Amino acid sequence: HVVIKCRSKGLISEAEGFKEQGNAFYVKKDYAEAFNFYTKAIDLCPKNASYYGNRAATLMMLSRYREALEDSQQAVRLDDTFMKGHMREGKCHLLLGNAMAASRCFQKVQELEPENSQVQQELKSAESILEFERLAEISFEKRDFRMVVFCMDRALQSASACHRFKVLKAECLALLGRYPEAQSVASDILRMDSTNGDALYVRGLCLYYEDCIDKAVQFFVQALRMAPDHEKARLACRNAKALKAKKEEGNKAFKEGSYEEAYDLYSEALTIDPNNIKTNAKLYCNRATVGSKLNKLDQAIEDCTKAIKLDETYIKAYMRRAQCYMDTEQYEEAVRDYEKVYQTEKTKEHKSLLKNAQLELKKSKRKDYYKVLGVEKNATEDEIKKAYRKRALMHHPDRHSGASAEVQKEEEKKFKEVGEAFTVLSDPKKKSRYDSGHDLEDDDMNMENTEIYTMYRISATQYREMNFFFFFFFFFFGHIVQP
Repeated sequence: HVVIKCRSKGLISEAEGFKEQGNAFYVKKDYAEAFNFYTKAIDLCPKNASYYGNRAATLMMLSRYREALEDSQQAVRLDDTFMKGHMREGKCHLLLGNAMAASRCFQKVQELEPENSQVQQELKSAESILEFERLAEISFEKRDFRMVVFCMDRALQSASACHRFKVLKAECLALLGRYPEAQSVASDILRMDSTNGDALYVRGLCLYYEDCIDKAVQFFVQALRMAPDHEKARLACRNAKALKAKKEEGNKAFKEGSYEEAYDLYSEALTIDPNNIKTNAKLYCNRATVGSKLNKLDQAIEDCTKAIKLDETYIKAYMRRAQCYMDTEQYEEAVRDYEKVYQTEKTKEHKSLLKNAQLELKKSKRKDYYKVLGVEKNATEDEIKKAYRKRALMHHPDRHSGASAEVQKEEEKKFKEVGEAFTVLSDPKKKSRYDSGHDLEDDDMNMENTEIYTMYRISATQYREMNFFFFFFFFFFGHIVQP
């Protein structure tokens, strides 16, 4: 039974005609025309509950759920026993994410039609939404954003028009670093409602986390204009401005050569917002650059590693860490980083850096002749000769003739290495080849080493007999004649 109130029978008849035409278009799925005819019927008889009910059904098919909710509510105000009106009101509430209100409507349907099987399913859907909302709230507090996204996806299966659920999902996608997905959800909402402060906030949040801070601030400001009490937008706007200012201060100090100050400013910036992954990755890399200037190479490597952990695609961090590895002679690690860089960006510069690291790695695995003689790599010819004379005497086998067999063997080995090192570093051509990483001919080296060793491998008696001559010749003429 539906209450019909109209001004005259003629108007009732005309309104019924419009309703029948609306029904015909509804059956044909021409909902726009159906809407027009139901509206004409309502204009003639604005107190007819069924007309509002029919228009509500049409608006639902057009996905205009808020308008459909208004028509459904008007229908049941006119006739509280209108079961379809209560059912449609409940469905609109459900689609819009108002599960509590939906449950009240479905309970009313149960009172009117206790045997209605459809309403049982709708009540279960409402209960599920309430449970997913509860779980999402708990998960958000625990920063379990993946669980929140899961709960909102499940809730949206029944509440597909709920902007609140969509915004929460988009916010958590942004916090998970899934910016394109978050942007897509927020943009869909803004296409339907350009004044939605929550969606504007999420758009700004995505830009903020992608290190587009100026654009992000614009969206936060717009969100606050639409919703002045939006605390999340206010906090994000404040953090964005503070982060930008502190980062710029650090950059200025670095350019001016105030490295300690720059290091401290970048450290302060890193405390502003731990959730801003991309900006923090850049800050760690910037601090690593300053650290390398301050000769804090281990700290610089650690900062680069943190930057890479935050953003595995951050080539600049790999480059900075590779250089720090080179500076600390950790060539295998440097090669690994430069390989990653070259695989990502195959440029001539990156190829050259990789080859240089590979060369240094190869060189590091050979005997370090400079270390054997105890000189720097830029030692002069005289420094090399003096070092050789000192080490040759130190490790001469006859000096250790009274030592144990094990010690004698070790000293003979060191004496041989000293001669080997001097043979290479005293010859400009061989030294050049050695410094450039080229392998020296093993046969020639072995022959020369044998000759050096034979020349010095004299008996203890001979050594004592030649002692005066050896020292006179060695220190006054300044060198030992090479074979």
